Amino acid sequence: MKELVSIRMRASKEVAHNKIKSAQDNNIHISGAEGLYKLEDINKVVKDYIERALNHSRGKPDRIVITIENIAEKPLYIRALPVTTLRIKSIFDAEIAVKKLLLFHGISLEAISTAFEILRKENMRGASLISFSNSKRLEYDKQRGIRVSRLGISKEAKRKLSQQLSKFNINNDTVKEALILASKVASSGKIIAEVCISDDPDYTTGYVASSKLGYLRIPNIKKKNSRSGGRVFFVKESENIEKIISYLEKTPVIINKISHCRGTLNLNEIIGIIDK
Repeated sequence: MKELVSIRMRASKEVAHNKIKSAQDNNIHISGAEGLYKLEDINKVVKDYIERALNHSRGKPDRIVITIENIAEKPLYIRALPVTTLRIKSIFDAEIAVKKLLLFHGISLEAISTAFEILRKENMRGASLISFSNSKRLEYDKQRGIRVSRLGISKEAKRKLSQQLSKFNINNDTVKEALILASKVASSGKIIAEVCISDDPDYTTGYVASSKLGYLRIPNIKKKNSRSGGRVFFVKESENIEKIISYLEKTPVIINKISHCRGTLNLNEIIGIIDK
């Protein structure tokens, strides 16, 4: 196998703020992307990432950081989660659906309430790790959160995924990159479920994901122009938290197989599928 590199991009903009808690709080996130690639792909990927950063709807960044890191460890190969879109029209109905789906996974109301408190805030830098039973936050650095990293998709799998997503008019980088991340998280075998709402003010679709559910897109999860958002992982407190975080942040994982796309379904249809 050819040598792999991890390529990461983060673009940010410094803004004036009256109540700055730290230097990082004075920067807003504009754009970000990452993936595992072969050496010969570096030039093209870096160019694409910079173009993305410079042409984002959130504005022009004044800082773009590109990090390229050699990956010596042999990657794990996994199958992508199946993709489904929930048929939903309002923010209220979307939130009710998320709560029902999390309850279906055995997650407590207390933990769900804490998750929504996190998801309604702005500028959460990484994911939060929450005990499914009592809402205790388990990540070591609550300001930084957990950064899921070292993840990618093979060119053939990406081609097949694009073909499937195109059938439902959702073949874009946002969906593909979220699916790759959610698939790595689920492959850990330790995360009961994940819920994510993008902090992009122009993107109002979030998702709930798990090995049982797959990757479920949830439209209308927040108001347009809202910068709130975040990512929450639910886990048993008895699990080895250090090992879970190490897997999510450091273990290289590549998708080389694709699951089918289920299209758009209502909540009862989705629960019927995963309850079989």
